[in-house]
Amino acid sequence: MVEERITDGRRIAELLSSEVDGREDGELAEYAVTNADRDVEPTADGARAYDMTRRDERIARVFVHDDRAHLEFEAGQDIAAAAAADVDLRVRPKATQPPKTLVFVESGAAVKRTTDVLQTVSRRLEERDA
Repeated sequence: MVEERITDGRRIAELLSSEVDGREDGELAEYAVTNADRDVEPTADGARAYDMTRRDERIARVFVHDDRAHLEFEAGQDIAAAAAADVDLRVRPKATQPPKTLVFVESGAAVKRTTDVLQTVSRRLEERDA
């Protein structure tokens, strides 16, 4: 059986959205997909598709490219960077004020690892806020 690799940025973002919205267990239950642009078209620099919020706080924005998606973490940037590196996702800091962390999702198969990053960020933010 031949497996088809999903590398369409819009489809990857849809898979991530479905994975987060469809889970009612663990840390993913704390997340919601908000402010979705249902008509988003991928661009070379990435077009914002939706926000990822945790308890009404925006944690990351999701962008779509032709061949991948990326999350731009606004909260828990250091946690996201370490967690993404641990699961072999490409990470890059973004030198903005305030700084952000970009985590690249380059295939449909990487969506599960991305949800692992989101869960780690949620757990660590919970510990930090306690």
